[in-house]
Amino acid sequence: MTSVELSELSGKVALITGGSRGIGYGIAEALVARGDRVCITGRNEDALKEAVDQLGADRVIGVAGKAHDEAHQAQAVERTMEAFGRVDFLVNNAGTNPVFGPIADLDLNVARKVFETNVVSALGFAQRTWHAWQKDNGGAIVNIASVAGVSASPFIGAYGISKAAMINLTLQLAHEFSPKVRANTIAPAVVKTKFAQALYEGREAEAASAYPLGRLGVPADIGGAAAFLTSEQSDWITGQTLVVDGGIFLNAGVG
Repeated sequence: MTSVELSELSGKVALITGGSRGIGYGIAEALVARGDRVCITGRNEDALKEAVDQLGADRVIGVAGKAHDEAHQAQAVERTMEAFGRVDFLVNNAGTNPVFGPIADLDLNVARKVFETNVVSALGFAQRTWHAWQKDNGGAIVNIASVAGVSASPFIGAYGISKAAMINLTLQLAHEFSPKVRANTIAPAVVKTKFAQALYEGREAEAASAYPLGRLGVPADIGGAAAFLTSEQSDWITGQTLVVDGGIFLNAGVG
């Protein structure tokens, strides 16, 4: 048995980077549940295999590797095409945030690593899915950014800057890949994942109290948004950033 309730096949195929856990897994779960077939990527082969088994090995494949590795990007797209014959949707979710502190003291080599993983890899995957399928057949791209990309983000500045770049990458893709391909961004606030654990661990109730909706996000929240942005219901939406934040920006006003 899988952890998702499977529906009839939709005929659509998605490639989701960083899909073995957290937000990427939540997105994969949502797309598999509606009938898509999916390729997920991740660095850890064991975690990837476990995720494939949970999602359903009859509909999901995994390709292990590092997102910024061009050979891995090529392999992921090739394996998706070999397994499913198409790649309608690309979800660029893989990301890293290895540093916490002021940008005045930021190691520039760390900044380069953040950009390689969070931005350049997304462009690489977009180029490859475009040439493999989307250029002739259409589709959609969803880039996972962050509210850190649309506001100042003290002590995670490198991450925030990279996510702002991801938002602009989405605009470029939406413009250049139209009318065949739509490209949109999701910018989540804090979602309960291992990746974001340091932001709420041991103080979840306090962290959640700042949100008008009274809780932190969960991967399914982002999964639902990604499912919408890769559906026919969003066929006239491109170049947009959907902020999924539990209302946290409502607290940014004066007074």
